[in-house]
Amino acid sequence: MDFERSLELLWRDRGEARQPTRGRKPKLTLDQVIATAVALADGAGEATVSMSQIAKKLGAGTMTLYTYVPGKTELLDLMVDSVLAERDLPGPGDPRPDGWREQVRLYAERTLAVFRAHPWLRSTSMVRPVLGPGLMAGQEYVIAAVSGLGLEPRKAAAAANSIEIYVQANATLFAETAQVEQETGQSTDAWWGQRSVFWEKYFDVERHPAMTRIWESGGYDADTCEAADETFAFGLERLLDGIEALVTP
Repeated sequence: MDFERSLELLWRDRGEARQPTRGRKPKLTLDQVIATAVALADGAGEATVSMSQIAKKLGAGTMTLYTYVPGKTELLDLMVDSVLAERDLPGPGDPRPDGWREQVRLYAERTLAVFRAHPWLRSTSMVRPVLGPGLMAGQEYVIAAVSGLGLEPRKAAAAANSIEIYVQANATLFAETAQVEQETGQSTDAWWGQRSVFWEKYFDVERHPAMTRIWESGGYDADTCEAADETFAFGLERLLDGIEALVTP
């Protein structure tokens, strides 16, 4: 993989990314190639997307695509960053919600929405992330949200990282749920419904008294989607409470 070529393509708005130079004037654009690849991945998962499929969809020869992007690895980087950019978070100087907590909630809301819309995004590595403008815009936004709290720099960075990791982890779970439902054609609620025999026949209330008390008190009454949203919101608010406690007299 040509790492610098990948960066050049990701940050093509900062300079002139190399375009096809031989033969007739190109009929495609790199953005068209990326958008087509994303649409195919949304339908069947990124692992099933091939350069030949993309070319067929665009009415071009497979080898033509390699004049726009070196290969599947670089294309996946471009796909990931393209959908992360869909969050369209406010940049420096743009209007944003009042208060740092509302700003974080906007980041979380838009990140979850992107992962739900593109379930294949769950394969994105935050250990070795795609260093494109979509990712960096999100990081800049969260850092800006917490930077006015008066935290020392390392704590501000840790707070921002904690928020990003929490949101990313939950977004990945939501994306996995969407992908499994898409692949199986069965909702998560239906999957649990098929396993009602477990609770009726195998669940031992004496070995699980805490769970039983919560169950009998209505703690598990929500459907799986509602419960997931409530769990995410609860955890995010407690995380923000903890950060706020560091700066509250």
